[in-house]
Amino acid sequence: MISFKRASEQDIPLLLELEKSVSGTNVYSPMSTEEDWKEEFCTNDIFLIEDDGVTIGNCSYEKKSDDHVYLSGLMIIPSYQGKGIGRKVLEQILLDTAWAKRVDLVTHPENKRAISLYQSFGFVIESRKENYFGDGEPRFVMALNK
Repeated sequence: MISFKRASEQDIPLLLELEKSVSGTNVYSPMSTEEDWKEEFCTNDIFLIEDDGVTIGNCSYEKKSDDHVYLSGLMIIPSYQGKGIGRKVLEQILLDTAWAKRVDLVTHPENKRAISLYQSFGFVIESRKENYFGDGEPRFVMALNK
């Protein structure tokens, strides 16, 4: 059973470990330092994703305004990918942010599974940004306007 637990700064070592599991690919830009996570906690709601008590990923979003949310992160460790967990997580995020008229995010153009997931919820590709995270990789800006 998938559940969510609000993360705190005490969870940074766990968050770093989770991010390591998906580093080394060009489609995901992991947050790899404690400082990155401390900054993220200043502006974002961050959650650990658990499956029957086992932490399998994290998600985060930032309230940009009274009607705008930026989905800043959604990652599932590789051994749990492809099981519909991302869909459940995105459903929950959209429920939690139902007040928002706009939800946007960025994803790598080669991350076909993520793009397909987001599009199935009504997200559309608005633009392409080169070197978005400073990692030399492009990103699609995708948005859901309600």
